[in-house]
Amino acid sequence: MNKSILLVLSLALAIACGKKEASAEDNYQPGGGEATTEAADPASYDPKRGEGKYDTVELGATLDQAMATKGEEVAGVKCTSCHKMTDEKLVGPGWKGVTERRTPQWIMNFITNPDPMIDKDPEVQAQLEICLVRMPNQGVSDDEARGILEYMRQNDGVK
Repeated sequence: MNKSILLVLSLALAIACGKKEASAEDNYQPGGGEATTEAADPASYDPKRGEGKYDTVELGATLDQAMATKGEEVAGVKCTSCHKMTDEKLVGPGWKGVTERRTPQWIMNFITNPDPMIDKDPEVQAQLEICLVRMPNQGVSDDEARGILEYMRQNDGVK
C-alpha cells in the first residue's frame, strides 16, 4: 500500500516537473509587468510628476481624517503586505517620509499607474535593484489612491 502511494506521488511529481510549451506566462515579470522590448523614452518623463493622468493634486493644509481612515483600510488590503509604515524595507520600501520626498501627483500616478513609472523613473529603477520585486498594479481606484495618499500624509505627521 505504501509503495503504491509513493509510486503515484513520484509519477505526479515527474509529470508536474516536465517540459511545457511556451505561453504568454513565459513573458511574465514578478509584480505584474509584461516583458517588453520597447525602450523607455526618459526625455518625455517628468520625475516630479511621474506618468499618469495626475498633473496636480490639491491637498488641504490639514489632514482629511475621514479620507485617511479609508486610505488606511485600502492600504491594509492592498499595500501593507509589502510596505511598512516606517522607513524599513519589507518587500517594497517603507513609506515613512514618502510625502516629503515625492509630490502628491507623483504618488497618485505611481499608485494608479505603476508599470510605466517603474520602466521610466531612474529612482524607482534603483529601488527595484534593492527590492528585486516590481510593484504590482493593484487596480487602485482614484478615490482609493487619494485615501492612501492622505494616509501617507498622516503617517508623515500632517495634522
